[in-house]
Amino acid sequence: MRIIHTSDWHLGQYFYGKSRAAEHQAFMHWLLSQIEQQQVDALIIAGDIFDTGTPPSYARALYNQFVVQIQQSGCQLIILGGNHDSVSTLNESRHLLACLNTTVIPGAFDSVNEHVMPLKNRQGEVGAILCGLPYLRPRDMVLSESGESSGDKQRKLGEAISDLYQSCFEQACALNTTLPSPVAIVATGHLTTVGASTSESVRDIYIGSLDAFNAAHFPPADYIALGHIHRPQVVAKSEHIRYSGSPIPLSFDELSSQHETNKSVFLVEFTEGKLNSVTPLMVPLFQPMQVLKGDLASIEQQLSAFDDKHHAEQATWLSIEVSQQDYLSDLQSRIADLTQDKAVEVLQLKRARSQRQQHIKQLDNETLSELSVSQVFARRLAQEQFETDVQQAQLSRINQCFEQVVAEVEAERNHQETAASHVLQEANSPAIEKNNQLDNAQEGEQ
Repeated sequence: MRIIHTSDWHLGQYFYGKSRAAEHQAFMHWLLSQIEQQQVDALIIAGDIFDTGTPPSYARALYNQFVVQIQQSGCQLIILGGNHDSVSTLNESRHLLACLNTTVIPGAFDSVNEHVMPLKNRQGEVGAILCGLPYLRPRDMVLSESGESSGDKQRKLGEAISDLYQSCFEQACALNTTLPSPVAIVATGHLTTVGASTSESVRDIYIGSLDAFNAAHFPPADYIALGHIHRPQVVAKSEHIRYSGSPIPLSFDELSSQHETNKSVFLVEFTEGKLNSVTPLMVPLFQPMQVLKGDLASIEQQLSAFDDKHHAEQATWLSIEVSQQDYLSDLQSRIADLTQDKAVEVLQLKRARSQRQQHIKQLDNETLSELSVSQVFARRLAQEQFETDVQQAQLSRINQCFEQVVAEVEAERNHQETAASHVLQEANSPAIEKNNQLDNAQEGEQ
């Protein structure tokens, strides 16, 4: 029995305003070819097939297209709902897709039996038993009670999830006894486990109720296919508990190096009812992406390695992190000048984290008494975004107007101080004259 474990496709995602449709299309084509080459019996997508609960029409079209294409290969498809997926959206076509050898489990069912099902190989024989658990929403698992602390809610939710896994496993074991020979038991999940390594694109799913599920509470299944974490990894040093990760980078920090990703799907093979091997199938990088770090001189040198935009077939998406010590108000325009003739698109431009933290710490320690008027205004402008040429021109006009207002205020203040000084002198003139007369009289007497 051969299974491919994948998750977190996030169909419909926009990446800094860029559509991922072409990448997802290329990935699906690649995955179908792997299914044919490896003679895979079942494909498990462990949650987050869509990026939002209301995916755009093209994302739904990709989804439906893939279901039809994989059905032609003879491979069984199992789709689990994730925290990004809408239960109602997945549920609306569930019964229709069942006619295409596809099982959709959008959310928690009322009966444990609905989560437990046999998986058949290409010969039509039962090759494994699935405990298919999707993302489990707290409202579907537990009822809140008055007077409960956050710790009580967290503990109760963890126990409810653990109990459901155990109930499904017991049901799978009972089903296993009815078969001519025992087969492997495969469980799924879409959640965060203790110690999992996350990325920028992973959003918390248990808000204030369950931070992470203890892997020790998983049942003793032969393989546990997890989703939600976008980096492929083994959980709790257990080779049979794994996150497959997302098939395409959903954030720049998911790039393993400048020129490639560590994105993969897992080919899981069972022999005589036991786990035999888990082999990562590395997913190609369909859209070139890179992260450039360093000062401006280093960034310029790294950019020189890119082809001219008129000769490259595809532009590379860039994240540029500048570690310049000095504050550069024209950073955006400088980077634009460096990249204008290169086959690149700068999707993210930021300062190095250490510099940002140092700058923030410095601002936190400052008081108004330590800053000039111009410095206060500069601090306020730093909170805004002036990235495009139009915005840069606007910033220039704002600074000119500010300098003009400051000059007028200074001139008015100087005028008022001068006038006040004249008034004070005139008011004091009689007193000064009288004092001079007294001084002269005293000198005469002496």
